[in-house]
Amino acid sequence: MPDNLPVFMLAVLILVAVPGPDVLYITARGIDQGKIAAVLSACSCALGGLVLTLAGALGLSAVLESSAVAFVAVKYVGAAYLVILGAMRLLRSDREGVPQQVDGGPPLSQVFAQGFMVSVLNPKTALFFAAFLPQFVNPAAGSIRIQLILLGLILVGMGLCTDMCYALLSGSLGQRFLRYRFFSGPRRYLTGGTYLVLGLAAAITRPLRAAAASPGL
Repeated sequence: MPDNLPVFMLAVLILVAVPGPDVLYITARGIDQGKIAAVLSACSCALGGLVLTLAGALGLSAVLESSAVAFVAVKYVGAAYLVILGAMRLLRSDREGVPQQVDGGPPLSQVFAQGFMVSVLNPKTALFFAAFLPQFVNPAAGSIRIQLILLGLILVGMGLCTDMCYALLSGSLGQRFLRYRFFSGPRRYLTGGTYLVLGLAAAITRPLRAAAASPGL
């Protein structure tokens, strides 16, 4: 076990306190479809984080950092996926946008799958795992791979706790909004617009080395 674990947990606490793309996605889902959909989205994003942790431990994240082709491929697939979700939400009728348990909206299994895909197809997150976790690994403390997995589990677990708070809060607000047809239009544009913004943000993501070369961008 790394000997600087308290420092790592403090750093993670600061990181998860700042809302990121996953939080925006979860919040938009909660406002649009309610508490259950938001909680499922938080869980699916956490599962995506676990996959990225394993990828980092196996060295797969380094492939994205060293290969421009791999990075661009994952980046644009993820961005396109978010843009498609946003366009579908904007074009979908208000009646179809309500939760499954209320009015036959998207199946909850689809909600879970979409959150997982959004998390896994974010190359910036994968590169963050590859750059952040090794800073707290102590080669003298044992297997580096096991330490990376342990640190990743802690990071994902703490992130899930904060994501759940956002999910429950936004889901509660969403449940209230669903009672009033007046909010159906704004809710649709807010959710679809959020997905589009996240997709565009993912599209302009650059590898860590490129970002370091241009710190002002």
